[in-house]
Amino acid sequence: MEELRKLEKVQRMLEFMESRGVSNSNHHSNRFLANFIIFMIQPCGDLAINDKCCVLSHFIPTLSSSFLEDAYQHHHFSTTSEQSSGFHQSLVGDALLSCNQAEEYSLLQSCNENMPVVGLDSMEMANSTLEDFCRSYLMFHGLDVSKPQSIFKHLPILSFTESYIYQLDKMNEKLLQTPNNEKHVFGVKDKRETELFVSCFSNDPLRPLVTILEHKGLLTGRIREELRHGEEYWALERKLCSALINNEEILIEDVMKAVHLKSFDYRVLNLLLYELQGTKVEELHMEFLSISEFLVEVSDDLYDYEDDVLENSFNILRMFIRIYGPLAAPAMLAKHISEAEEKYECLLKSLDPHLSLNYQKRCAEATKEGGKVSEHQFGTWTFPTVIQDEELYRLKLKSDIS
Repeated sequence: MEELRKLEKVQRMLEFMESRGVSNSNHHSNRFLANFIIFMIQPCGDLAINDKCCVLSHFIPTLSSSFLEDAYQHHHFSTTSEQSSGFHQSLVGDALLSCNQAEEYSLLQSCNENMPVVGLDSMEMANSTLEDFCRSYLMFHGLDVSKPQSIFKHLPILSFTESYIYQLDKMNEKLLQTPNNEKHVFGVKDKRETELFVSCFSNDPLRPLVTILEHKGLLTGRIREELRHGEEYWALERKLCSALINNEEILIEDVMKAVHLKSFDYRVLNLLLYELQGTKVEELHMEFLSISEFLVEVSDDLYDYEDDVLENSFNILRMFIRIYGPLAAPAMLAKHISEAEEKYECLLKSLDPHLSLNYQKRCAEATKEGGKVSEHQFGTWTFPTVIQDEELYRLKLKSDIS
């Protein structure tokens, strides 16, 4: 909890700095400056803020790189000795010192790229996914979702993982909303934010999460692979949505790969739960849930089709329309749905009867809660009206709103 409070302080300071124009496109510089400002506003005897500024103004010229390197060596040695006798660093000392430490877990609490920062809004938005995961997947681990201890025992790591992934997903979606074409005009803030997001996705964005899971002894080769699938999905989403906007070729192989990769976060959570429970992965359950995830993703895409067109988000129907044309696309997608349903029904019969019944009940509940009234557990396969000219649709909708 204390670490979260530290992270919140830094995040609030970063937001304040941006609102005052005191930031640049370098993430590390901004975070260093945020920690320094927090240090400056901390009480220090009877020194007022103005006194601190005068002291800094006087001594800044003497703080050369060589001086700071010597200071680090001296401070690192003395701090290490003090830690062995129970010494704990202060908030600011911990943040500044750990920027220069080599140990990866120490870096998690530092001001560099290995510190995972999860915003409260990401935690709130990821909550619905966590609820669905608990209600749909806990039964495959012999856990009762109606018993709070079944959830809260493993909730911290599951919640942190999903929130971290969700935060990256929202960043990726913002990149989709600012496509790289001549018709889009960036504001200064938009451009700076976009450059920051591009930099994030090109610099191993899941590394901090991987490091935490590794430190906790939860990182398996399979979890690492699913996280790589997440990065692959985000890259495919950017590639496909950019191609759609810029009238470039789209391959069916890329589309089908993307829709299968899209639920990687559920698979990460599921594999984590096996590790947290100390149990062996049940391959039949994983295979069954993979087919179920595909059908759920397609069902959601049909339901969210208009919104996804507006936001330029990945949507399987959008892609099929580009590949096969507006007339043939629904039929081609229906074929893939039928094939997946056949596999689903076959695997469903292989499950324990009690588990099979409970999962079907859960699917029916989720369908009803999502506003899809149907006897079919994934809802009626009703295809929305095809939007033939997406750019015209977006312009018209924006003009109606304004």
